[in-house]
Amino acid sequence: MVTKMKAILMTAAGSPDVLQLREIPLPEIPSQNHLRVKLAAVGINPLDTKLRAKPAYYPDKLPAILGCDGAGIVDAIGTAVTRFAVGDAVYFCNGGIGDEPGCYAEYTTVHEDYCAFKPANLSLHESAALPLVLITVWEALVERVNLQVKQSILIHAAAGGVGHIAVQLAHHLGAHVAVTVSDDRKAGLVQGLGAKKIIYYREQDFVPEVLAWTADKGVDVIFDTVGGEVFLRSFNAARIGGKVVSLLSTPLSLTDTQLARLRNLSLCYELMLTPQVMHLHDERIRQRKILEQGAQLVEAGKLGVLMSMVMPLKDAAHAHRLIEKGGVTGKVVLVMD
Repeated sequence: MVTKMKAILMTAAGSPDVLQLREIPLPEIPSQNHLRVKLAAVGINPLDTKLRAKPAYYPDKLPAILGCDGAGIVDAIGTAVTRFAVGDAVYFCNGGIGDEPGCYAEYTTVHEDYCAFKPANLSLHESAALPLVLITVWEALVERVNLQVKQSILIHAAAGGVGHIAVQLAHHLGAHVAVTVSDDRKAGLVQGLGAKKIIYYREQDFVPEVLAWTADKGVDVIFDTVGGEVFLRSFNAARIGGKVVSLLSTPLSLTDTQLARLRNLSLCYELMLTPQVMHLHDERIRQRKILEQGAQLVEAGKLGVLMSMVMPLKDAAHAHRLIEKGGVTGKVVLVMD
């Protein structure tokens, strides 16, 4: 009978070196509505690196197991579980911010209401790469800005983990998609996913490029995954009355807000962690339903996920260094032995 598991513990805030492979007790099922999942893989997100460097939500609960994105096989169930059985293949976004164990481990626990059956045509490894970015993009494009057929959208950093999902969902929704990328390899990737206008941000100024593409009107929607000056300069690339949605917290000066007001822009933010941080049960069920809808799109061939690197669990620190270096295409995934 298994009583121990391997896990990556964040022993303190700091550099990737604080991530240590340890052997710890197998987690007990915390309630009658929880599952225990034998994880096959965990998706790595930039969020993980930020929480490692500065544990913003639960700094007093170290050591912690990071990793929100997981996929695996149900190993045990609580007495009140009705949606799953032992042996089911599942995926989810849960834990990993310090309040409860994350997915940098061989096993984890998750409430059945927050868990979805993985897409039938994806491997467990691929499924682990999808939840956080899928929920983020869905909330941003469908719920925040209500992207419509034939509208135009600019997606920044379109070949990244969030960006390449955003291109596919925007294309599926019938929008005309412009993107910023750094090189020809990434341009080829996003063109294959549905992008129509490619802007090389290292050589080209995206504002005049977008204006030229839209006959000087600007795009209906801008999806900002970069923040800083990119977010602020995006105001000039959005049409009058357009919408800008950002994943980053960017301070606005009086001049910035005056420009946004002059152009009648709708500015909104997307943080998919809000339901978890604020313990909003119904909102977390809504996010699970996004995973179920996303699985349907994957199974219909309308959505896929790119794994650019697959590494063993013990290489978590190396994965963090690669993500912090920047320029990663698609997703990085850690797999269990």
